[in-house]
Amino acid sequence: LCLLVQVETRAALDQIAAIAAVDGVDGIFVGPSDLAADFGHLGDPGHPEVQAAIEAAGRACAAAGKPAGILAPAEADARRYIAWGYRFVAVGSDLGLLRGAADALAARFKA
Repeated sequence: LCLLVQVETRAALDQIAAIAAVDGVDGIFVGPSDLAADFGHLGDPGHPEVQAAIEAAGRACAAAGKPAGILAPAEADARRYIAWGYRFVAVGSDLGLLRGAADALAARFKA
């Protein structure tokens, strides 16, 4: 059994070291979209302020010896998060993959 907790607010980020130190917590998952909303950047997890917070969270988890996870919308985001210390990264989403395949199929028939 593995216990992962989710961090999605500025208040939780401020306490990430304490959260990581809780006995039984095995890792921390950062929610970029909810974090962006809490920072006042609804719908913009790529905002520089949000990205800086995501970087700090990944590095704080690594320093605490706890793996950090995150959802990355694209490969470039995933690679950046891994460089920031994230150890489990979900890349893409079902909706994004479906849309990409549908767009590619439609483009082949527009020619």
